[in-house]
Amino acid sequence: MALLAAEGALGRIDGMVFADTGWEPRAVYAHLERLEREVLKPVGIPLHRVSSGNIRNDALNPASRFATIPLYVKNPDGGNGMLRRQCTGQYKVKPIKEKVRELLGAPYPIRIPRGVYVEQWIGISLDEVHRAKDSDVAYMRNRHPLLEMRWTRDDCIDFLKSRGWGTTPKSACLGCTYHSNAQWRALRDTSPDEWADVVAFDHAIRAGNARANAAGNPLLGEAFLHRSRVPLDQAPINRLTRAEQAVLNTTAPLWSDAEGDDGFETGCSPWSCRADNAHLEVIEHPLTQDDFDQAA
Repeated sequence: MALLAAEGALGRIDGMVFADTGWEPRAVYAHLERLEREVLKPVGIPLHRVSSGNIRNDALNPASRFATIPLYVKNPDGGNGMLRRQCTGQYKVKPIKEKVRELLGAPYPIRIPRGVYVEQWIGISLDEVHRAKDSDVAYMRNRHPLLEMRWTRDDCIDFLKSRGWGTTPKSACLGCTYHSNAQWRALRDTSPDEWADVVAFDHAIRAGNARANAAGNPLLGEAFLHRSRVPLDQAPINRLTRAEQAVLNTTAPLWSDAEGDDGFETGCSPWSCRADNAHLEVIEHPLTQDDFDQAA
């Protein structure tokens, strides 16, 4: 959408906002710098970086408030559980809303006048139409340009390649529990130091976040980053999901996709996290049954 906006294909935008959790892959930060330098600055589009803190440091600091990551939990009775997901709201949605209020000239607790709002563009492609949703506040109205254009993931990739951006990385915390096995493998095989970082975090978070432990409220079970609920460096990440098998046309060892690992390399968007309950926004050009069939 940044490239399309810079080329004038989507109309003029007033700025872009990047919510930094403090624990993104190096490739994402490098991409952001290149995007600002080569695309945004030449056409006068400002990039606003916002943050609510470093999610990794906060989880390991007993003095910090911490919005829980949806860690996988192995209960004492052998059952499985998962912690409540609060990280997206705290580290992405909250700082973006604060910045939007500032740009509107009404930082909290100043009241925003009725009828004053920003139009916020969210890059959801047709393949993930089920993740599109409305904003939950009146001063932000969500728009999904890629849905209006009927662009699929492949359309986006083809466009990026045609503009020299074919290696665009996905934004998500290094230790996001919604990573697919393919993402874990890529991290292990291409970035050993970042892999060591998430392995160390996985070990440190076994009893839950440090603040809860310091307050005398440790988990009753054990927490893990990988859905197998074993230490990350021992997790069966070399096994494939059914989706990955189909793409690779292989009969390699299969990983159970009972927990929903669809095999795609997922990113983390503030208003379209894959963990959210999904609903559709009414857009200018209503979706047809063919659109739903294609998305399915």
